[in-house]
Amino acid sequence: MSTEKREANRLVGSDQVQGTAVYGVNNEKIGSIARVMIDKASGNVPYAELSFGGFLGLGNDYYPVPWKLLKYDSELGGYRTDISGSRLKGGPKHGTETIFDWNARYAELDDYYNEFVIRPG
Repeated sequence: MSTEKREANRLVGSDQVQGTAVYGVNNEKIGSIARVMIDKASGNVPYAELSFGGFLGLGNDYYPVPWKLLKYDSELGGYRTDISGSRLKGGPKHGTETIFDWNARYAELDDYYNEFVIRPG
């Protein structure tokens, strides 16, 4: 399948999302997608984990970001967000040596990104 046909599709395989650059304000690269988190019950993708820092994959920090804050930009060949690099670095994170407790941290993530995330109500 040609690249043009794949880009025209609205669906993308998770392996094609992993490693994709994420750009913040002023087209500044703020990280890349390490993985997407899929809700097992609904099939929705509530969060992406952005990888930032480190060298050759060692010492990276991972920042969970609400998926709805990422929009694909075909001109950049990556995802665009209104989150600045400094905002991302100030957010909830974990390193490779820690286990992120998703169940306990949903509220913390939503509170941190509350100016961007519209909570269903």
